[in-house]
Amino acid sequence: MPTADTRDRLAGELSGPIGGLGLDLEAVDLTSAGKRRILRVAIDKDGGVTMDDIADATREISRVLDETSIMGEQPYTLEVSSPGVERPLTLPRHWRRNTGRLVTVNFHEGEPLTGRITATDDDGAVLEVEGTEQRVEYAAVKKAKVQIEFKKESV
Repeated sequence: MPTADTRDRLAGELSGPIGGLGLDLEAVDLTSAGKRRILRVAIDKDGGVTMDDIADATREISRVLDETSIMGEQPYTLEVSSPGVERPLTLPRHWRRNTGRLVTVNFHEGEPLTGRITATDDDGAVLEVEGTEQRVEYAAVKKAKVQIEFKKESV
């Protein structure tokens, strides 16, 4: 079973080369699947990642893994993707990248809040909640997630 130490070491090895491509390393997950392991790496950047970004990152990650012994001798499958909308907003850049989107925020104390991100900075975000702007400090947030919105087509 892969350990948190292995995931941390992988993240440490990969963050520099991924950053060199202008991308952020968002997550590293290593799981066992029978005799193989699956290494899932999530990347992102402002404006979102393209298929070319995924391809470039896959090549770079493969190069790094080939040059190190961090994965050992056991076979593995590499999967590189973007984090997707279900990923919680945990860093200021996550909030910035979702400006204009509807989010639900659960606080350490108090009632949950749903609103649209209108502005962000290093310490918090401004949400439009029922026509009123409300500041949310990141330190007060227990969990925040983007809400999927379906647009009604006009006929």
